[in-house]
Amino acid sequence: MKIRSFPSAQAILLIIAALVAVLTWVIPAGQYAKLTYNASEDAFIVQRNDRTEKLPPTPETLDILNIQIPLENFTSGAIYKPISIPGTYKHVDAKPQGLFQFLQAPVKGIIETADIIFLVLIIGGTVGVVERSGAFSAGIQWLSEFLKGREFILIISTTLLIALGGSTFGFGEETIAFLPILIPVFLAAKYDALVAVACVFLGSQVGVMASTTNPFSTIIASDAAGIVWTNGLQERMVMFLICITLTILFLLRYAKRVKADPAYSVISDQKEKIESNFAVDPELRIPSLSGNMKLILSVFMLCFVIMVYGVVALDWWLVEMTAVFFFGSVVLGLLARMKEETFLQAFMTGAGSLLGVAFIIGLARGISILMSDGMISDTILYEAGSITEGMDKGIFVNALFIVYNFIAFFVPSTSGTAVLTVPILAPLADTVNIGREVIVSTYQFGHGLFNLINPTGLLLAFLGVAKIGYDRYLRFVWPLILILAIVIMIFLTLIAFQ
Repeated sequence: MKIRSFPSAQAILLIIAALVAVLTWVIPAGQYAKLTYNASEDAFIVQRNDRTEKLPPTPETLDILNIQIPLENFTSGAIYKPISIPGTYKHVDAKPQGLFQFLQAPVKGIIETADIIFLVLIIGGTVGVVERSGAFSAGIQWLSEFLKGREFILIISTTLLIALGGSTFGFGEETIAFLPILIPVFLAAKYDALVAVACVFLGSQVGVMASTTNPFSTIIASDAAGIVWTNGLQERMVMFLICITLTILFLLRYAKRVKADPAYSVISDQKEKIESNFAVDPELRIPSLSGNMKLILSVFMLCFVIMVYGVVALDWWLVEMTAVFFFGSVVLGLLARMKEETFLQAFMTGAGSLLGVAFIIGLARGISILMSDGMISDTILYEAGSITEGMDKGIFVNALFIVYNFIAFFVPSTSGTAVLTVPILAPLADTVNIGREVIVSTYQFGHGLFNLINPTGLLLAFLGVAKIGYDRYLRFVWPLILILAIVIMIFLTLIAFQ
């Protein structure tokens, strides 16, 4: 009997999108009034259903609206997304999403994520140019010899550095750029591709989950809760150390077993296919690393250094990052002395290899669009908040932790979840006599933990680079998820009773 394979990432997202479209026919439509600050008019804009109202941008206006966020956070641009206004939820006319809307959602998602998609494709093209030059193979060969017997350093350093980026400035979707480089390196070290993907993905997402100074998580959520972002910082720093240590130990244990026995790998049957995809051929005679190859690799790595510096110090985002790699690819082609035709062929081949990943990103965003257009996102938030009212402290924080896991499926964006949910749920902390910083931590860890397995988030795009099945990843990661969930629930219970 023929065994059916697990659905592809694209198929999974289309199935989820279809289910969400069905939910828009079942879940009552509802909406909170939304508040935004219009800098050009120097006014607050309140959107209530189809009615728009302008209000003066003053602390008194925020008090009337029961929003405990300092005025300067709006006027400075720190909060730029619409804020849900507490106590304003109302049922509205249903807008169920039919077949035509379902078919439009992926297209809308691709259009909305065009900046991310172009970054992925341009990076893929840049990698293709470096691969054609031969510098990649020679560099990987040199690195594998240099780290011989010390390959575990790759796991520790990669995971820790990326996690620090995730915790401090929200290093997330841009880390996908490292996979085409790191996967061949990890394969050369006799690990499987899943170790490379997990080091990057889990590193960034565990870092974001245990954010310390992340402006897209900690700071936005603290602002939305009406508290200083340093409240609860020490506790989150301790949890960052605990969570990333557990993650690294988990990865080291799995990687050690895979290296000792390749059959232990959850993707052992894909070994040859993955190695061929990343041009890993143990029988191939690889040239020694020449001076020109060293220069090519140095310029290539410099692109990543410039990207990270731009994001941290110059307030760059996706357009600027993409421009860096686009320019870098041209410089690399010149250094490799490629003819125009050869350069274009290498670039297009590299970009084409990540086209499936780009499509996954657009499909995932399409799911969020279906929920938003179907007017069910705020209903889910309203019902989730109602569940936790009037509970004991310990039960409250853990119930809210579970609620945030649920919300993450529908709203995978950390900043989006913060501005939509925290203004509504933070006041609940006052009713059970706990600090609002506890709500911020609960949001971070609940939302962040589910994003480690969330098919509507970044995960499937990362897996798509190595063409690893979602089912294989779940089989690999579930013990770590269980361990982190237990640790987080103990942590939340302790800080609730402080």
